[in-house]
Amino acid sequence: MTEGWAQVSPGSEQQVARRRWSPADAFTVARIPLGIAFLVVGDMDWRLAILVAAGLSDFADGFVARRVGGSRLGSFLDPVADKFFMACAFAVVLLARALSPLEILGVLARDLGAAIAFITTVVLRRPASIPARLGGKAVTILQLLTLLAFVTGSLLLRPLAWATAAVALYAIWDYVRVAGAEKRTLGE
Repeated sequence: MTEGWAQVSPGSEQQVARRRWSPADAFTVARIPLGIAFLVVGDMDWRLAILVAAGLSDFADGFVARRVGGSRLGSFLDPVADKFFMACAFAVVLLARALSPLEILGVLARDLGAAIAFITTVVLRRPASIPARLGGKAVTILQLLTLLAFVTGSLLLRPLAWATAAVALYAIWDYVRVAGAEKRTLGE
């Protein structure tokens, strides 16, 4: 067996061996410096470019992972990179006082809930994750639209933040509802 590949038993849900690293991971890792750049760059035109790059990298990593294959690292790194970028970007929104701390909390509720749930599984020595769900994907899209409203100075910023918070609450409920049935160990 080639170094870097995980062994998969025949007939399992995973029909393709998963690498420790895949080309999709490069797109995922890109969101980490993009998050830092969003924090330190003051110009809104640059922030818009960074936001577009982060959104494209999120789309590209999923697209490449589905076409070429994902990795064990990617299944862990992708949600971490997503949450890191959002935390950096919404810290800028908070520091700019464009949204209240309560609104930021609502926009990031799904991310905070997921982080707490993951840390809990690690503390219990049963690290696990739940596959992406439609509600979670909708939250990510609404978060990006909320950030777009921020960098463009749109009057839709506050309504988008509240819509994101509402969908985040739904996503949390949905994840809790399916947690037992769809939970998987890391790297699956």
